[in-house]
Amino acid sequence: MDQSMSAHASLNVSGTAPVLSLRNISKTFGGVKALDNVNFEVLPGEVHCLAGENGSGKSTLIKVITGVHRPETGAEITYNGHTYTHMSPVTAQAEGIQVIWQDLALFPEMTVAENIAFQTVLGRRPRLVSYQKMRDIAIKALSRLGITMDIDKPLRDFPIAQRQIVAIARALHGDAKLVFMDEPTASLTQSETDYLLDIVRMLSASGVAVVFVSHRLAEVLEISDRLTVLRDGKLEGVYPTTDMTQSRITELMTGKTFDNTVRAVQKPNAETVIELQGLSRNGEFNDVTFTVKKGETVGITGLLGAGRTELAQTLFGMRKPASGDIILDGQKVNFANNRQAIDAGIAYLSEDRLSLGLLQPQCIADNLVIASLDSIRNGLFLSERRKRDVVAKWCRDLGVKIGLPEDAISTLSGGNQQKVAIAKWLATKPKLLILDAPTVGVDVGARKGIFDIVARLAQSGLAIILISDEVPEVYFNADRVLHMVNGRVEGCFYPNECSLQEIEAAVYA
Repeated sequence: MDQSMSAHASLNVSGTAPVLSLRNISKTFGGVKALDNVNFEVLPGEVHCLAGENGSGKSTLIKVITGVHRPETGAEITYNGHTYTHMSPVTAQAEGIQVIWQDLALFPEMTVAENIAFQTVLGRRPRLVSYQKMRDIAIKALSRLGITMDIDKPLRDFPIAQRQIVAIARALHGDAKLVFMDEPTASLTQSETDYLLDIVRMLSASGVAVVFVSHRLAEVLEISDRLTVLRDGKLEGVYPTTDMTQSRITELMTGKTFDNTVRAVQKPNAETVIELQGLSRNGEFNDVTFTVKKGETVGITGLLGAGRTELAQTLFGMRKPASGDIILDGQKVNFANNRQAIDAGIAYLSEDRLSLGLLQPQCIADNLVIASLDSIRNGLFLSERRKRDVVAKWCRDLGVKIGLPEDAISTLSGGNQQKVAIAKWLATKPKLLILDAPTVGVDVGARKGIFDIVARLAQSGLAIILISDEVPEVYFNADRVLHMVNGRVEGCFYPNECSLQEIEAAVYA
């Protein structure tokens, strides 16, 4: 098949009847075309990637398929040989169409068994709950995945990787024939990702079709048979993943080409902003020692459990170290809380944008100024004029695309939300900015924009700690890379003196 086949070419040349076929799918919100005459199909047992930048129409298309949104006149949806002008959520679920959203939509306080089987007790009429039946359903669904876990424990006691498994087991209990996975690996380490991809392969081999949505393009190439690319609500094309490259996918998604180059610059004579001396916290990290200089970006990478986030939160005053020293601008500091850390000039961008980084129901403007209210205060009251000026400045400086400052932050794409989160901390005028997994759930084009911002901030003299479990992110965007293993710094790499493969070999060994 020609790699450059157009959006108007035949979607399927295999001769196999698709399990799902969509024709002429359009959807408009407030005068904006979210989908414009899109065609899409999935074959039985196929792993099919749906790719595109944030705002390209991927989620809208999934919601049309699952009945959340009704497409406009002229749409045709064919599923398992039956044709519909639109789906309803009840029909989609009854027909075995399941979606595992990025936030998983699980219940942390309920047990594993209850999360997997709770749909069995739903209905219009009250009914008695059989917990034994729910346990049997959970055991059967997990065994289909080859998984054993304590089904009687609350879900909150499990890490994100195992919660992802619970979400998949719940989908399988619904007799899934077609499963959509929305950013399933966004919060997983490499080893956990490999395990999840093995499960996807097993589902495919058993005849379940999987539509895989991910901004991690290496995974797309590894797991998918075909690739459908959306751009600005339109079908860009359908392509085999054989011989496809990450750079080619990026070009198709964005219409642009990106050149990954190492940005590392050594600053031996720069002033030290922060120094850690033997910093330890029981069970989390031990004897961590390093410095960050003015204008320097220090990357920290490692597998889940390495202690990276715990270290960052200790620097930000959210956790108390057991021993060791934090020296900021030559003075030892001992923060009682994060407010003291903020006042001292430390800012922390959390890895969890949805629950810790931003207040989703609140407006863009309020989210941006919430950490720096004193700067917009006029006596006892907040100045709306100063607030508008701060919002306008940072949206302009960071290239944040918004409608109105009064719009809810949830109306923005993941990339623009992350820029607002960064702006929130820059408005505090920090000396040190800690970025913890700043590109989780952010598409490839927005990632480039975020790292361009990081580079500009470093050039302006800001000290930066960049934490990521994606080695290429720290390799291409940090001046030094620290490798943490089980709470200790095991290695230090200089990107302009080593290869990406050297760091990856150390991290994934």
